[in-house]
Amino acid sequence: MRLGDAPESGNFEDRTGQGGGGMQLGGMGGGLLGPILMMVASRFGIVGILILGLGYCALSSLGGGGGILGGGGSSQTASAPGESRLAPEQRQLLTGVLGSTEQVWGQVFKQSGSNYRPTTLVAYTNYNQSGCGAAQAAMGPFYCPTDQKIYIDPAFFEELSRRFGAPGDFAQAYVIAHEVGHHIQNLEGTLDRAQQAQASSGRTAGNQVQVGVELQADCYAGVWAQRSGLLEQGDIEEGMRAAEAIGDDTLQKQSQGRVVPESFTHGSSAQRMEALRRGLQSGNPSQCNYAS
Repeated sequence: MRLGDAPESGNFEDRTGQGGGGMQLGGMGGGLLGPILMMVASRFGIVGILILGLGYCALSSLGGGGGILGGGGSSQTASAPGESRLAPEQRQLLTGVLGSTEQVWGQVFKQSGSNYRPTTLVAYTNYNQSGCGAAQAAMGPFYCPTDQKIYIDPAFFEELSRRFGAPGDFAQAYVIAHEVGHHIQNLEGTLDRAQQAQASSGRTAGNQVQVGVELQADCYAGVWAQRSGLLEQGDIEEGMRAAEAIGDDTLQKQSQGRVVPESFTHGSSAQRMEALRRGLQSGNPSQCNYAS
């Protein structure tokens, strides 16, 4: 990606040097479960699937989450308390991709006669607080509609590359753009409508609603990428590898040895690749009609 051409966003909070005391998943009980249920289950498709293999309850709510991703060590260098742990290239990617999404979606909203209100991206290490409750590396990246912020532990990108075989800067940008897609859905009222639909549905039907929300966010990521002007040769292939790696069927095979389609919450590998491809080919958000 031509990240040097991307406008850096000022809507960025670097909390990577704030400590956080490490993992505090706490068995998904007590005061943690309620706040987690408020989060959009973006989790980029990995967390929430892996927890099924660990015997945790499957959460069909739009905010279901929790899992094991990102709990391992990070190659980030140690730093003094309060000092950023972000490498310069990490900061450039995070702020550059976010800035590009602001530019692209600002233009899209302007064309439709409205103003785009940007989200804020929060980078943290291990554990932090969000408007939806605890932010923990094990939950993966997520969007909190309460404070309209995206939360990412950059160590996730190492997991995406090393553990799931999806390296590359565009694979990482896809993660960010997917979360921005949830912010678009929040602004459009899609998340509220989906939550209402889930409230009156059984678990299987509720999961299908959530799959539609996630696929639309994938498609929105493709729309951004097509309009960004940042793509280079090989970037699309990177994105497709990432979309394939985090499909529900692929992750279920890896974690539990079998596929349970009725428990899908993010879509199969084929569905996620198709959604990203649709956005990339059309560059038109109206083509991302997975969620009503």
